[in-house]
Formats: sequence, structure tokens, C-alpha cells
Amino acid sequence: MMQNTNQENSPKPPCQISRWHNFETQDAINQTTLKRILAAANEAIANRGRFSIVLAGGSTPKSIYALLKDAKADWANWHVYHNDDRCLPVDNSERNSLMARTTWLNHVSIPANQIHDIPAELGNIEGAKAYAKTLAGVPTFDLVLLGLGEDGHTASLFPNQAVDNSADAVPVFDAPKPPADRITVSQQRLSNSREVIFLVTGAGKQDAVNHWRNGVAIPATLITPENGVDVYCYGVTF
Repeated sequence: MMQNTNQENSPKPPCQISRWHNFETQDAINQTTLKRILAAANEAIANRGRFSIVLAGGSTPKSIYALLKDAKADWANWHVYHNDDRCLPVDNSERNSLMARTTWLNHVSIPANQIHDIPAELGNIEGAKAYAKTLAGVPTFDLVLLGLGEDGHTASLFPNQAVDNSADAVPVFDAPKPPADRITVSQQRLSNSREVIFLVTGAGKQDAVNHWRNGVAIPATLITPENGVDVYCYGVTF
């Protein structure tokens, strides 16, 4: 069950609107997110003929992707992107793209040319250039999924690193979590979305949540879509 929903304006940056939702169980957050994704897809396809979703990595998204594997949807009109990935071989178990494919995407009928993995195996510079070209012609995303690290990072936007909005996808150097080389979609491009959901689970995220709600400028506050962000939480208190 979902409880204790409220809305706050985070002062840094001043244009981020965050709506906070606390869930009592992991299954509740999974089921609510699943329904939200499918509803967004139905609405987008009915209104615009396509649904574009940006995926997050991590254990909570993985459990939701496992539910999507068995869902009924108009898969032919889904277009799938990623918010970041690690510069590792395509078959490395730490790749976000591999997790999404093995858990969900390989089991549904989304056309292969509508699944857009970040080519991080090319290295962070060349891979970012290639993914920026992929995103260049993509209209506003319909739904972006994001996580939150214990240090407040989201996608591969880390604290105390230079903000880079020079392209839709940018290289990351010296990430504080291995591997050091990564590619991330820029905060400006992630903010160009009709809906954004942060999935925040586990007591280890408590400090980051506290900072966010108290107006500290953690990377998560860089995501500023016009319609605000929804933060789905389990295992933290506020």
C-alpha cells in the first residue's frame, strides 16, 4: 500500500518539483511502478503513436522489468533507451543493457531496432558520441526511470563532478564507483521527459533522501522536468 504522499519544492535547483511517495513493501512499489509504466505507454501510444522509456539499472528496476516480461502491451510501439551504462564488454554482467535484455527485453516483441543500448563497449568518448547521435532525433521522452545512490548520484551523474550538458549523452571519467569510465545521458536530456520516476529503496539511501528533502544540491536535484518528479520510496523514512 502507498501512504504519506506529499509535494515539496526543492530549492536547488529552484525549478525541481518533487512528489514523495512512501510504500510499505517492495511488492507495493513494484506493482505501482508497473501500472504507472503501462498506463504511460497506453496514453503515449494513443496520443502520439509511440512510447519512449528510459531505463535505470539496479535491483529495484530489475524486479520491475521481470514483471514487465509477463505484461500485455503494444510492444510494437515501444522505444527503449538507457540513462547510463558502464564501459564494459556487451556480455559483461555489470552492463545495464544486458540486465534489461535478459530480464525483460529478450522476452517481448519490441522490434530490435527500437531497443537502443548505449554502445559503452566503444569507450566513454566514442560511445557517448554515438549515443548522442541516437538521441538527437528523439522527441521528448515519455517516461524516465532513475535510481538514487547512497551518495546522491543518479544515472552516472556523481557528486563533485563537473556538470556536462554539452550533448544528450556525455562521457564520465573517474566515477567513484567502478568502473571509472561510463556514459550517461545528460541531466538536461533526462529532464526533457513528460514523466520521471525515481525508485529509492533501502535504508542505505536515508542520508541521500534527507539531503534531497532538506534542499542540498545532490545530483538527483539536477533532474527538472516541467511536470516534476515522483520519488517512490521503500525502506527510508520521512
